[in-house]
Amino acid sequence: MRIIAAIDIIDGQCVRLTQGDFSRKTIYRADPVELAREMEDNGIRYLHLVDLDGTRTGSIKNHRILEGIASATGLKIDFSGGIRTDEDIRLAFGCGAIQVTIGSIAVSRPDLLRQWLGQYGPDKIILGADFRERKVATGGWQETSERDIADFLIEYRSAGIRYALCTDISKDGMLGGASVDIYRELTSVEGLSVIASGGIATAGDLRKLRDAGCEGAVTGKALLEGRITYNEIAELC
Repeated sequence: MRIIAAIDIIDGQCVRLTQGDFSRKTIYRADPVELAREMEDNGIRYLHLVDLDGTRTGSIKNHRILEGIASATGLKIDFSGGIRTDEDIRLAFGCGAIQVTIGSIAVSRPDLLRQWLGQYGPDKIILGADFRERKVATGGWQETSERDIADFLIEYRSAGIRYALCTDISKDGMLGGASVDIYRELTSVEGLSVIASGGIATAGDLRKLRDAGCEGAVTGKALLEGRITYNEIAELC
């Protein structure tokens, strides 16, 4: 299983939100590029970089930070937040993203996501499938649809999606353990690589997700707070 470190950006700083709530923000580091270098120096190979300013405003805001991390490290970066237009996705790839994670557009503009799948290929596009109580959420987690997460993944797998980053919003930032049973169900979708996110607090949680069949897992707060160590990640990988 791939272990993917997360850096979330607001106003140029590394932050973490609790359950996607912008009013419950903790600042961890002032310099995202410095943190990314530190992660790479300690064996991290994959980075999930989230432009929370972009998520909130609906257009990419922190592409310079993406560009800085891509030029200063060899990390394989997937970028998300504010990708709504052809210009946005070109900007993300042009600034060094290897993949992009597309969430809200998958619900509001499925035609556009299918266009991007055809244009860039399924190895470049990750479906952002965030959910709360099994219902797909969009708009920076501020809006919840009536679509079941499993049905949503099956639909997009039929459209050609290969990767899905699935975040349980109710668990995110809570350090209470991941929703392993749900991920075990989601990994049963044939041909889909599921990346788990939300609630991961220990290396034991990562092992459970690996055993549940997840292709990857994103760790943010637990890594930043030292609850999961770089050595434990190295052992798992």
